[in-house]
Amino acid sequence: MPWELTVGIVALLVGVVALATALVGIRRSKLRAAARPAAAPHHGASRTRPQIAVVVNPSKEGSDRIVDTARRICAEAALPEPLFYDTTVDDPGTGQARRALADGADIVVAAGGDGTVRAVAESLSGTDTPMGIVPAGTGNLLARNLDIPLGGVDEAMAVVIGGRDRRIDVGRARITPVPDEGTDAGDVTSEDVAPEGPGDEQVAHIFLVIAGLGFDAAMVADTDDQLKARMGWVAYFLAGARHLHGRRMRAQITIDDETAVTARLRTFLVGNCGRLPGGITLLPDAVIDDGVLDVAAIDTRGGLAGWAQLFGEVVAQGMGVQNEAKVKIGRIDHVRARRVRIDVDGSEQAQVDGDVLGPATCLESWVEPGALVVRAPA
Repeated sequence: MPWELTVGIVALLVGVVALATALVGIRRSKLRAAARPAAAPHHGASRTRPQIAVVVNPSKEGSDRIVDTARRICAEAALPEPLFYDTTVDDPGTGQARRALADGADIVVAAGGDGTVRAVAESLSGTDTPMGIVPAGTGNLLARNLDIPLGGVDEAMAVVIGGRDRRIDVGRARITPVPDEGTDAGDVTSEDVAPEGPGDEQVAHIFLVIAGLGFDAAMVADTDDQLKARMGWVAYFLAGARHLHGRRMRAQITIDDETAVTARLRTFLVGNCGRLPGGITLLPDAVIDDGVLDVAAIDTRGGLAGWAQLFGEVVAQGMGVQNEAKVKIGRIDHVRARRVRIDVDGSEQAQVDGDVLGPATCLESWVEPGALVVRAPA
């Protein structure tokens, strides 16, 4: 090999190494900058090295990598060793987040799926402590709507350390479950399940993205866990195919203090934000911090033709196009509300952020404006 070529190759390798070293140095300097007092303004204190706690769902694939990466990135940013808390079947993250707060955490990270995020948010809602997210689930609904990176732990942890604090609304949903056998359904009301008033937040289910009653919840309930592990969110659509020819529900809907109206529906959704997997935007006008919930009543008739038109409607509204046709066999009606109630004849499956609550005869929902602080991309 000519010496000129040898020298050129060596020079090129030296240049590549220098460039890589420079990039690593820049990345570390950014992480260190993110760890300065401005990264934890919620305390208004002089702490220069905020304590991060990570609530980890150990059942998720790659949970060990999450722990190792969090340790490494905090070390690179000259932050204290993170605190780690594993979720359990009996406690998916609520108690762990409370312990993290008691242990002095400045940021509590939910590392898992939507169930882990909901559980951690339950403890942080109403506080000034921000919740970070390391997405490790199938839907990762809140992370999608906050534009938190889904592709890697490094990128998500960079948001935890260097992102900005943002207050978002929290939704609450309370159901009236199907009465036990031998109990007259007419004798049970939502007030029997949970008292009205200030105690609601202790007994109602928190949701951050969408609560639903009807087809969407039945689809979630029937999704095979093993298939979901292999195929991801596509497994939900396969489960939904089994319910395309199901019956329409008869419902009485009350929006805020208005008079109840009767409708035939496939599904009823109450959303805090509307972006779903697969590039679908189900609630195009939903804003996560506007202090109101976006309600969608969805119906189809005419078999598969109605579902096809409905799908077209969803795609079109996501592009900002409205179908003005007066007669539709697949339609979505939108309204905004601070509180909503739907009563159904018989019972329907209910869900919050993809967690099934079971069959219910009634679903009540309301918004708690700005109740949760999240760490979002800067």
